[in-house]
Amino acid sequence: MYVGFSCSLAQDMRADRSVVSARQEGKGKLVDILAAEADVCARCAGGNNAGHTIVATVKGVKTKFDFHLLPSGLVNPECTAFIGNGVVVHVPSFFQELEALTSKGLNCDGRLFISDRAHLVFDFHQVVDGLKEVELGGSSIGTTKKGIGPAYSSKASRSGLRVHHLFDEEAFAAKFRKLVEGRFKRYGNFEYDTEGEIVRYKELAKRLKPYVVDGISFIHNALAANKRILVEGANALMLDLDFGTYPFVTSSATGIGGVSTGLGLPPRAIGETIGVIKAYTTRVGSGPFPTEQLNKVGEHLQEVGAEFGVTTGRRRRCGWLDLVVMKYSTLINGYSSLNLTKLDVLDDLDTIQVAVAYHLDGKPLDALFPADLDTLARVEVQYVELPGWKQSIQDKTQWSDLPKACQEYVEYIEKFLGVPIRYIGTGPARESMVVRN
Repeated sequence: MYVGFSCSLAQDMRADRSVVSARQEGKGKLVDILAAEADVCARCAGGNNAGHTIVATVKGVKTKFDFHLLPSGLVNPECTAFIGNGVVVHVPSFFQELEALTSKGLNCDGRLFISDRAHLVFDFHQVVDGLKEVELGGSSIGTTKKGIGPAYSSKASRSGLRVHHLFDEEAFAAKFRKLVEGRFKRYGNFEYDTEGEIVRYKELAKRLKPYVVDGISFIHNALAANKRILVEGANALMLDLDFGTYPFVTSSATGIGGVSTGLGLPPRAIGETIGVIKAYTTRVGSGPFPTEQLNKVGEHLQEVGAEFGVTTGRRRRCGWLDLVVMKYSTLINGYSSLNLTKLDVLDDLDTIQVAVAYHLDGKPLDALFPADLDTLARVEVQYVELPGWKQSIQDKTQWSDLPKACQEYVEYIEKFLGVPIRYIGTGPARESMVVRN
């Protein structure tokens, strides 16, 4: 099963052998529900630059858990969590997050593992991340400054260090010094204690070793045992390095392809695909946003939808649902069903608009979604206006309990995309979900 996203995008497989992949009430709630039936929850890409929140009951108490790097399937005490080779790992953050979860009552002993092929994020990568943003000036990407991009750059230039390198102290120290020296040559001698970090990672390696496994053997042993695997991505498709709004993207494959490259899973192991999308569109960071609403509607979506990043606290940019983006995402990821989240955020709106086409210079755009951002910044959006329902649907769990206008909004999206909407989020609680057969 794979759970993925576009404006926030997931996949589900109901077979003996299941692989799922996912990525707040959005992805977090669905992953939480699916993880209740999963044996393994695996991360395949990204790092601690993204995040989502899950509200779960632990020892009889409802508790909020923020996940950034660790797989959120940990909320299921019967689920094993795995960080795959496609993820970049900041080891200090790994332990900080683990300790935060443990302090709230989650027992993760013996059910959290990390691939020995995963690349490492170091503090100097985070320094470089900030320096790169300053260097870009007005064209900054708007990164989280967690060092994710620089770490993937090290990986792509074949100079990066992987988890397994930590366990040869002498070789690690030599490679680390060389890597840092390369960054000094590029950015100047910024303040950084190279030797101090080598000593620090000597101790971190000892703490990390019990969690490290051969990732390929781990995931394929799980497949061979017919275990249900939930694969959790980190970012929406429009942040994909190839298919997103480049260069305002992340540094990894956030679509369905990242599942295979990030875990070593064959494509045939992935079954049904569930796309997770909010009832409106959001974005963090810079870049063109055709349906963005810099008005009272946008403010309403931000405030009612609590659109603030879990990792950064940054206010998300908000706009009307962009079905052009969703169509593009559907073609690439091949969703067999959808999870429409935060539908209740639209409760108080008189009318609701959805984007159905882009025009340029008065003519329909040739491309489904333009590669060139200068073109994207110039498009005129064609909207369809639908009536609001002007009543609360919060916490509804039955399709028949939704107002007619609300049902029509859902059905319009289904018809446009040609994909059924199976899950509908009606509030932040785990139980606030309409599930349609």
